[in-house]
Amino acid sequence: MKNKAPLLSIRNLCVDVLQRKQSIRIIDELNMSVYPGEFFGLVGESGCGKSTLAGAILRTLPAPCAITAGEILFDGEDILGLGFEGMRAVRWSKIAMVFQSAMNCLNPVLSIFDQLQDTVAAHLSIDQSEKKERILSRLAMVGLDPDCLTMYPHQLSGGMRQRVGIAMALMLNPKLLILDEPTTALDVVTQKSILDHIKRLQRTLGFSVLMITHDLPLILSYSDRVGVMYGGRLMEWGAADRIQDQAEHPYTQALLDSFPSLFDPKDKVYTEIGGKSFSPKQRPAHGCVFAGRCQHCEQRCETYLPPLRGTDHHAVVCHLGT
Repeated sequence: MKNKAPLLSIRNLCVDVLQRKQSIRIIDELNMSVYPGEFFGLVGESGCGKSTLAGAILRTLPAPCAITAGEILFDGEDILGLGFEGMRAVRWSKIAMVFQSAMNCLNPVLSIFDQLQDTVAAHLSIDQSEKKERILSRLAMVGLDPDCLTMYPHQLSGGMRQRVGIAMALMLNPKLLILDEPTTALDVVTQKSILDHIKRLQRTLGFSVLMITHDLPLILSYSDRVGVMYGGRLMEWGAADRIQDQAEHPYTQALLDSFPSLFDPKDKVYTEIGGKSFSPKQRPAHGCVFAGRCQHCEQRCETYLPPLRGTDHHAVVCHLGT
């Protein structure tokens, strides 16, 4: 990855909820890159802005949310400068997404075949036999039987519906696959099966993955690099093994200490992160956004923003150690 240009490069991105009196900052000057063929895991507590970031990348943010600053470069092109048709050509054919709840993103009154066919027809002008061949090949990729095509979403299990979502996302051979909590509602066996399958498909097809989750141990098992997000900012990012063994940011360390591991000593005590995550309406005007919950907080942490230390391949945004 060190000798490759990023496939996705996000620079100083800001997303606000626009209001008449005062806008609310959801994502604050966020910088992040995903490289070709990389599995990048983005982790953080609920409400930190992970799903909002996915919506910003696809430019599907609902009003009154809006991108107010920054750049999103995909394959060297700033997609924030694209018009409606230009962005429509990017969605699904270059950047596709698997949503958190497959039941919510599938149409309950259309068969699986009709929904997959609509995805192809919206982007490609090919005849019916080619459509069916493409659909059958994607079903085979995700391990589903062709008999599923005549079924409706409610007739499939949760794992099968999620596989349909993956097949739909891969229908046009995208370069980047965004996974937004794709296994949250599934049992751990199905969860592992689906993520193992995505890793195999990634190795075969060569696409990049940006996976969004709140489950740090899970994402450490599958990612090449991991980014830790809090309060709309990236606090630390780097190789998964380094994040697991040598995490530098207090928030990353606190997350690691709050999750059990099969490899930890039996007598290890796990602790919750103290305090409460702030509401975006109460975003601190100065300093580090984690200062109010940090055990290492100093006066400077509440006074001015901490410096960025490191490179694109491992960095931490913290006063600690400076």
